[in-house]
Formats: sequence, structure tokens, C-alpha cells
Amino acid sequence: MGLLTDPGSGRGKLTQLLVTHYDKLCIILYVGGIVWFMLLAHEHFNAGTYFSENALLPGLVKGDFDEDVLAKQYHSELLEEAARYPDGVPYPWLLAKFRQLSLDTYTHNFTLHYPLGHGTKYTGKNVYAIMRAPRSASTEALVLSVPYRPLDSIHPTTAPSVALMMCLAKFFRRQKYWAKDVIFLVTEHEQLGMQAWLEAYHRTSCGRPGVLDHGDMMGRGGAIQAAINLELHSEKIGHVDVKVEGLNGQLPNLDLVNLVHRLCSKEGVRHTFKNRDNLNHRNPVKEWLYHLKTLMAMVSTQATGVPNGNHGLFHRFGIEAVTLEGFEKRGRGSPAVFYQLGRVMEGLFRSLNNLLERFHQSYFFYLQPATDRYISIGMYMPPLGLLCAALLVKAFGLWLRMHEDPAARAESTASGAQEGAGFSVAPVGVAVLSSHALGVALLSAPQTFAAAGLAWAGLPTDASLYLGYLLAFLAAAALPLVARSSRSTEDSWTLLYIVALLELATLLLAVAVHNFSLALVTAVLYVPCALGAAPARSRLLRAAQRLAWLALHPLPLLTAVVGAHTAASFPEEPWGELCRRALHAARQALVFAVVDGHVYGSWAFGVATAALAPAWLLFWLVVSSRGRPAGSS
Repeated sequence: MGLLTDPGSGRGKLTQLLVTHYDKLCIILYVGGIVWFMLLAHEHFNAGTYFSENALLPGLVKGDFDEDVLAKQYHSELLEEAARYPDGVPYPWLLAKFRQLSLDTYTHNFTLHYPLGHGTKYTGKNVYAIMRAPRSASTEALVLSVPYRPLDSIHPTTAPSVALMMCLAKFFRRQKYWAKDVIFLVTEHEQLGMQAWLEAYHRTSCGRPGVLDHGDMMGRGGAIQAAINLELHSEKIGHVDVKVEGLNGQLPNLDLVNLVHRLCSKEGVRHTFKNRDNLNHRNPVKEWLYHLKTLMAMVSTQATGVPNGNHGLFHRFGIEAVTLEGFEKRGRGSPAVFYQLGRVMEGLFRSLNNLLERFHQSYFFYLQPATDRYISIGMYMPPLGLLCAALLVKAFGLWLRMHEDPAARAESTASGAQEGAGFSVAPVGVAVLSSHALGVALLSAPQTFAAAGLAWAGLPTDASLYLGYLLAFLAAAALPLVARSSRSTEDSWTLLYIVALLELATLLLAVAVHNFSLALVTAVLYVPCALGAAPARSRLLRAAQRLAWLALHPLPLLTAVVGAHTAASFPEEPWGELCRRALHAARQALVFAVVDGHVYGSWAFGVATAALAPAWLLFWLVVSSRGRPAGSS
């Protein structure tokens, strides 16, 4: 802080060099950060996975599971029973099978009060059974979960998963080595049922009060240590994809992920990460590019903050969990059948049963370019640090240059500006406070927009929300017209620019602690535009700056990302239909972001409205200001 307050701090040669060339240094930092991160996909810059917890190794011994014939029988019976419940769950069949195995069997009811539905309610019911540990007092537990999907579901069936769960329950029942309870859970309504079950199990609520009524639970096991969510789509599996990303970007302990891959290799089950195998290219450049694509696939999934499986809701409770999704075998080659998959699950639960303490030795913060490689937090945080350093260097350089500018050496104003600065702090303070007040208003606006759209125009919820935030975006874009009428100097705009740079850097670093991928993607998009936000002399450049910042507003950015994904998913569609699909998908994505915040406690919508939108508005005021801020290069 002494550098920012000492009038003589700008007289050193190093400081003068920084003032003269800080723009070049910022570019070097930005490019260096991106190059550094891309190089992390190369095997020389990441490490091979290994076990930190030796207690997990017993599951790697020879398995005893041999109930594959029974699994096929269960599958056939379940398909017949599911035909009677095309849009629901066959509760009688599930309860009967669990009770035949002499397990403590329960149902769990829950209700969702839809936050944007004006009194709309949805109900659901989960089924779970507890196998009590014969060698302990039910102090700890493991969970095997399956999301049940009826025949008319848009998602692939999970009936084979339920069948395998049933025969695993019978097989586990015969074993005497269990030191932890094993809970077999079948959930309804995908992640909603899982969230309600977890809240009821832990007697807590994660979302907004009154939205998800998780109900009461009649039976409980011990404290849950780990969970495996199983989603098999066929009796013959081509490959098993291991999913790790959870709510708000949380990840399970790397030891659990390594255990799954190791057991799949042991049993001859083809296993992937992001549906990508480990390929050994003779060309090192091709191999690096292949691993880079896998790494970026993980970054893009984690950045959304949306769990890609039911496992992702366990992490906030300190429970390590992964999803194993098995895809139907197509083409040549030998498939993995119930026998192999059952042995994988047996090994997983035997290993987890042997744990004497919670997962703690391996990494909780990591990225994976392959199934057997990882990048630790100590390697991937410095690249983001370089991107944020570019913002800080830019802010520091502007501050020093502003104080060296002759126009900035006037006498202090009556408003109490710093001596020798010659500008008023009041306009800057008003701009910062107003932008954050607007962010808080946007965070609280979904119910108002939904109700107003329905009352005034009869619009559905998704259209009302999108239209409401679109009007808010247009109103924010017009704010510079009001700001220009205020009596503020160019130095005041420079100070606002400095505050915007510092706020963006702080926001990125804070988000990176929870969700590195989100911070990285945001930094890659925002930092170059933030570094060049000072209004240019050329009208063409000023127009380009404003167009770039309009595109970086969270709403247009969401629309662009969803549109690009839609175009990639439906390349054969004509442009008219593609635009219609993209707009509809963007509206739905906005609704899901709001609902996820209310139900699950996802903070993606909150960060976008209450943090990123105010930072965007500060930069928008800067690029729309008159002339060039004092000291800009």
C-alpha cells in the first residue's frame, strides 16, 4: 500500500520502467498464463496417479461375485414390471425384492414447491434399504445409488443398474466382513430425489427455505463415508465412463477416482474419462493435443457448476462419490457384462469398507488430462495467477501514470480527494455502489420477472425471465448516457478503471478457490478486454470495444455459449430452426440456473448476477466514457 500512497514512489528506475512498459508486461503475463496452462496437458508437466491411502488396496484381491445369472433374471423381471408403470417407479417390486433379502427397507417422500411456478408442487418418493454391518454398531455407512428412469423418460434407461444393485445386495448379505452399513438407494426425479434424500438423512436444508420439503426419514445408517452412483444402460457394456464433477465444481478425493479406474483395469472393463480412452501416440504433439482436449472437456464441465451425475450432490456433505455410467456396446469387441461389473462393484465396496478414517490423504483439487494422469493445484493455479497479475499490473501502472500526469497534480478538490490528485472520488463511489446495488436487485428479481411476465403478457416462466433480464441488460447498457451528464473528470474515469481492474482480479481469485475452471474460463474471456478497456482514439476501435463488452455481459454470453453447443449438437438443422432451438435452450438454461440456486444451493446464478454483472457494468462505464482516461496508453 505504500507504493500507492507515497508521492515519491514513482521516481525509481524500476517504477519508471513499469509505467512506460506495463501494457507490454500485461500482454506477456496473459499469454504466458495461457501457454503455461496448455502445457500442463503434456506428460512432462503432470504426474501419474497413485494411491495415497493403502487401506483401499484390499479390493484389488480376487473377487468372489458370481451372481450374474441372477442379475439377468432381475433385469427381465424389472422390465416386465416397468411396463406397468410407464411414467412412474415400480415401488411394490423394489420393496418386495429388498424385503426378501431381509434388509431394513423404507420409503422416503419429498415435495418440491417450484420457486417460479406460483404454487406449483411436485412430489416424489425414494426407496432405500439398509444392510446393517455385522461387525460394528452402525457408526459408518456406504451408499450404492441408482436413479430410476421410467420407460417414457428422455434419458437412457437405468434398469440394468437396478438389477445389478439387487444381486449385489444379495451377494453382500452373505458376506461377514462388513464393518460399515451398506445403503441401497433408488431415487426418483434424478438429482431432485437425491438432494431430498441427502437433506433428510442429514436433517438439514441446502437451498432456500420452503422450496424443497425433504420430508422425514424413518431409518438411518451410520455416517456416510463414500457413495457410488451407478448408471448402466444395457446388459452389455462397451465402456464405463467415470464422472467426478460435482455441484459448484467440487470434486471427490482423487484416491476414490484412482480406485475405480484401477479396478476396471483389473477386471478387463474398458473405462474412460469424459468418454475418452487413454491413447498412446508415437507423435508427442498429437498425444499432447489429445490430452489437452480431455483436459478442456473437464474444465468446461466443471465450469458450469452443474453436477454431471447424482454423485455430485454428496460432496458438500463431506462424502466422496463418483458416478459410473455404462454405455451399450456397439460394434466389435467383447462387452463387459454383469459378471465383470459386479466384480468391480465388489472390489470398490470391499476397499471402502476397509477404510479406518475419512478420505484425506490424496488431492481434492486437481484436473485430469487422462484416466491415469493428474494435475495438482500447485501446478494449475499459477497460470490463473498470471492472468490476474496482468490486471493488477495494469491497475498499478495506471495509478502511477495518473499521478505523474500534469493534469493530475492540481490542488485537491473540496470533495476530499487525495492531495495532488485533482479529481473527485464521489462519482467513482456512486458508480461502484450503484453497480453492486443493481447486482443485488438482479439476484432477487426472478420471482418478480416471472410474475410480471405472466400477469402482463401471459408469458411462460422461461420467456418472462429471459425478457426481464434482457430489459435489465439494455437498461444497464444505457447507463453511460446518464453518467456522462455528471460532472466528473478524466481522472475520475481512470480511478473507476483501476477499481474495475482490481475488482475483477479479486473476483477471479475468489472464485478460483471454489471452482478453478469457472475462474479460468472467465479470465480467458474477460482479461484481454479488461486490459484494453481504456477508450481508444479511433471511432472504429471504440465501436469494437463496446461490441466486445456487450458480448461479454452474462446474458449474451450465456446465449452465445448455449447457441454454440446447440449448433454442435444439431449441425444438420437449417439456420432458422437452429436459432429457434438456441434461443429456447438459452431461456431454459437461465431458468435452470435460477432453480438450481433455490433447490440445491448452486451459486452460479448468484455469481453471475451479484458479482460478475457489477464488474461488467464498471468496465462498460469506462469504455463508454468521454475521451481517454488520464494516463492511459
